[in-house]
Amino acid sequence: MSQSPLSYKDAGVDIDAGDALVERIKPLAKKTMREGVLAGIGGFGALFEVPKRYKEPVLVSGTDGVGTKLRLAFEWNMHDTVGIDLVAMSVNDVLVQGAEPLFFLDYFACGKLDVDTAAAVVGGIARGCELSGCALIGGETAEMPGMYPEGEYDLAGFAVGAVEKSKILTGQNIAAGDVVLGLASSGVHSNGFSLVRKCIERAGSALPVTLDGQPFRQAVMEPTRLYVKNVLAALAAHPSTGSGQAPSTGSGQGIKALAHITGGGLLENIPRVLPDGMAAHLVKGSWPQTELFAWLQKTAAISDFEMNRTFNNGIGMVVVVDAADAAAAAQMLRGVGEKVFEIGVIAARGEGAAVVVS
Repeated sequence: MSQSPLSYKDAGVDIDAGDALVERIKPLAKKTMREGVLAGIGGFGALFEVPKRYKEPVLVSGTDGVGTKLRLAFEWNMHDTVGIDLVAMSVNDVLVQGAEPLFFLDYFACGKLDVDTAAAVVGGIARGCELSGCALIGGETAEMPGMYPEGEYDLAGFAVGAVEKSKILTGQNIAAGDVVLGLASSGVHSNGFSLVRKCIERAGSALPVTLDGQPFRQAVMEPTRLYVKNVLAALAAHPSTGSGQAPSTGSGQGIKALAHITGGGLLENIPRVLPDGMAAHLVKGSWPQTELFAWLQKTAAISDFEMNRTFNNGIGMVVVVDAADAAAAAQMLRGVGEKVFEIGVIAARGEGAAVVVS
């Protein structure tokens, strides 16, 4: 007895849907094109030439996902901004070394491909690339029946940037007296969402209608802020002189280090850029607590310490700058749209913690 033939579609993989998604992605990716792109979406491998303006280019790479924030995207049917989160988590990391993001690749995996949902997600990825000045030149859409529940997917992103070897930010020239500036976050960004979801579960039907002037869900899902263009401009105006560069526009040694405040919050991420023997002393109340973070802290019933090591708590990027350049750097960053707060100073560490909030 002969059996009826089985197609790939019968097995749960829709090649036509995948082709339709690629066609919808192409114009989105085209908007992100920049110098250096030789071949992008559609080939087996994307080609990128490092811009010739770099004399000694060092490539800086980063990869990340969006984490359990995706659970809320599924539940609330909000798929258009998680792609921005995906880009931001990698390009903000690459930026910390002083690098300009050059290109980005994404990985979208699902059990059954919904073209509209996937296009919304990739649209956010393309928007994030536009905002950070990097090209979306490739990616992978994996339809894997039985691997993911219906309506769910996972994301991973990969960014590559470049920085002149002489301009790599290492933080090794950080010294006592340097100023710690904090750039405001746009919200929770993409870390701490396991606790966010527990807070939502605990609140039940007593959720706030609005937070910080936004509907509750929008406030919670606000995408990660992209700091790339504004911080690169500040680095150009106030370069670190620790590696023999030309003096900055002030009389000091410019911007010495950056820290992207992701998982682990202020307490875990700032130490990653501090040299041995140095500590950051942050002043409690030197930046405002938003309604969103106040609600999370009250609902979770956790201490300031736990807030500062779980969430960004309102500060998405930290800038360590020579005291002589701090005012000018802060003024410039405010001028291009960042909310900037002077949140502390660098001091000798002694026997205490690497980051102290008091």
